[in-house]
Amino acid sequence: MAGINTEVLTANEAASVTRVPLKQVHRIIDAGLLRGRVEMRRGSRVIVGTGLVGLRLAWLTADMLTPMARRRIVERAIATDAASVVAADPLKIDLKPIAAEVKIGLTRLRKAKAMVTCDADVHGGHPVFAGTRVPVHDVADMLANGDAVEAIHSAYPQLTFDQIGLAADYVVAYPRRGRPPVKPVWRAAPAKSSRTVDVDDLPAAS
Repeated sequence: MAGINTEVLTANEAASVTRVPLKQVHRIIDAGLLRGRVEMRRGSRVIVGTGLVGLRLAWLTADMLTPMARRRIVERAIATDAASVVAADPLKIDLKPIAAEVKIGLTRLRKAKAMVTCDADVHGGHPVFAGTRVPVHDVADMLANGDAVEAIHSAYPQLTFDQIGLAADYVVAYPRRGRPPVKPVWRAAPAKSSRTVDVDDLPAAS
């Protein structure tokens, strides 16, 4: 899958990109659903290439398929870099919409990383928005606590709306050290329909 095959992400980065809660990322890995797409690097597990699509697919189908059916469909989804449709009777799923979601997440994470800088002379080296002294994690805390983007912009007019929103992506991928990670904004929101729809409503190929 173009734009995904060469990616190598930590569990936290994968959680940010795929919008799968970090605990579930580890559970999916521990269950062996991403076998062949998980590696150990520098003592940490990383998810490689189409494993990101498999991770998102495993999360979306968690409450819809039996464990065996879920395993079959995810294994086939990550078996080849070129897969666009996977089938495990009686189910057939078009992976392109899921891959598109992952690509959007990758783009957001790249933008989030690009807007952040660390300088030992500014807040002890903690991540701040480039060109400012505003800590990224503080803005993400405000979002997680329910503050509107407009209110945060009023407090920090030097930040764009896009930067404020991307703070949430950044802190999931790179949580504040020594403290529990902030609950992502998208985890505080009502569950999306993709988690509760019938199997027939999954992206399907004709």
